[in-house]
Amino acid sequence: MGTIESLVLMAIQIYLILCIIYIFMSWFPNARETTFGRMVGRLVEPYLQPFRSIIPPLGMIDISPIVAILSLNFAMYGVGFIFDMLR
Repeated sequence: MGTIESLVLMAIQIYLILCIIYIFMSWFPNARETTFGRMVGRLVEPYLQPFRSIIPPLGMIDISPIVAILSLNFAMYGVGFIFDMLR
């Protein structure tokens, strides 16, 4: 059971890192148009899109990725809690 928990937590952490990379790519011109940027965008955009549709940008600043990252952190805590309950 411990290996399943660590695999799920590792998958969430990797996805969290991809989200952070995608957000930082917006700071560099044309970074999202590279092959790597498009690949990361295909993986991350479906997750970020619902947050963007709910949370409006504050002027030029989009805070929805921050909420998306926080929800991934809560998901990691939730997975840990569920697996602790199963032990």
